Amino acid sequence: MDMGLRARVLPENQRRSLDELTSELDLNEGDVLAKRSAYWTMLVLASCIACAGIVADSTATVIGAMIIAPLSTPIMGTALAIVKRERMGALTYVVLGALVVIAVGLLFSLIVPSSTVLLANSQISSRTSPHLVDLLTAVATGFAGAIALARRDVAAILPGVAISISLVPPLGVVGICLGQGQVGLAFGALVLFLLNFLALVCAGSLVFTSLGYTAEAGQRAGRSHRSTKVLFGVLVLLVLVPMIVNSALSFAYEAMDERVTAASQRWIAGTPGAEVTGVGNQGFTVTIHVTAPGELPPVDTLMAELSAGLPSNIAVVVERSVGDRIEAGATT
Repeated sequence: MDMGLRARVLPENQRRSLDELTSELDLNEGDVLAKRSAYWTMLVLASCIACAGIVADSTATVIGAMIIAPLSTPIMGTALAIVKRERMGALTYVVLGALVVIAVGLLFSLIVPSSTVLLANSQISSRTSPHLVDLLTAVATGFAGAIALARRDVAAILPGVAISISLVPPLGVVGICLGQGQVGLAFGALVLFLLNFLALVCAGSLVFTSLGYTAEAGQRAGRSHRSTKVLFGVLVLLVLVPMIVNSALSFAYEAMDERVTAASQRWIAGTPGAEVTGVGNQGFTVTIHVTAPGELPPVDTLMAELSAGLPSNIAVVVERSVGDRIEAGATT
């Protein structure tokens, strides 16, 4: 980073020292007992709040959990350890913390009726299929969080940073979906968490390096920071490759939905009052939602057309509702 730009982003009089940053982010430094106690206590409470908000489909509750969740501390601690070329002990807290949140989600899944359609819950459906915009959000949040940690005068924005990144909620979704036997949805939520984790570490490492902490740590240890750049490149690949693959799959699913919708509309074109209200997909199953007050045409006709345009491993389900409308009489 250009020295002039660095001075504007991080004025020298507001720059935290490397020791201050280490004390802030390393749970194995300083008053270890107090740090660990606070971390685990707040993580368990945040997990309970997040899972309760997910089950109740309450955005406000989930946001509250995101504010108090401490998971970003060891994640940014991992970024700092990469910059300092030290053992990534913070990674242990990330892994164990993630397992704790998933376990809490499994417990909360016990109160979810087995007949519940999980994708009808916006807190779940929004976290089971990460897209490119999620990656961009995570990277921008990582930049903001790392700069806020490096400066003494903008710590007040950290709660906003916590709200911007999705860490504990997707792990809660993983546990709830696993408890309901929805492995595919659980995997999608886990991918979202892993991408957010990698994006935060990648952005944090870049910011800490650009702000001079890598050079400072290298001077103290008397070593080059070339290997840090190599590791940083690996992190970039780990973030980009799965996101590119997922984005490609999303485009493929969207194109498939468009084909299914068009075929379904042709199928019911001659049926009075019939309407295709939606087409959705979950894993390898496409669901066509149709409203029709009368009988539908033979489903075999639709299946014959779709079989020519869909992969053989895709199952098609037609869900029909009557869709009657009752007109109320005029009042006198």
